[in-house]
Amino acid sequence: MRDQYLVAMALGAAAALALTALPAAAQSGKPHAQITITNQRSVPLNSFEIATAGEQPRLVAKLAKPLAPGKSVALKLNKPQGCAYTVQGKFEDEADSDADMDLCRDRVIRLTE
Repeated sequence: MRDQYLVAMALGAAAALALTALPAAAQSGKPHAQITITNQRSVPLNSFEIATAGEQPRLVAKLAKPLAPGKSVALKLNKPQGCAYTVQGKFEDEADSDADMDLCRDRVIRLTE
C-alpha cells in the first residue's frame, strides 16, 4: 500500500511539473505571421498597436489608417518573438482597449462594445 502511495505521489508531482512547464513552452512558440483585427463597435477604430510584452516592449504591428465599424484588416507582424503581446486600441469616441494576448493561440482580435 505504501508503494502505491509513493507511485501516486510521484505521478502527481510529475503532472504538476508538466503543467507548470506548459506556459514556458508556449512562450517559445511562434506567433502567426499576421493577425486579423475586426472592429465590431459602432465607431471607427482610430489607432491599434501590437507590442511585445515585458520591460522593453517593441512595436510589431500598427494600424495604418482608421478602421470603420464592421470592417476587418490583417496586420502583418514585424519580427515577432514569443507568444505574449500587448494590444492597445483607441476609438473615435475616445474609448480605449488594452489587453495581454497569446498570439500563438489567437489570430483574430475582435473589438466589441
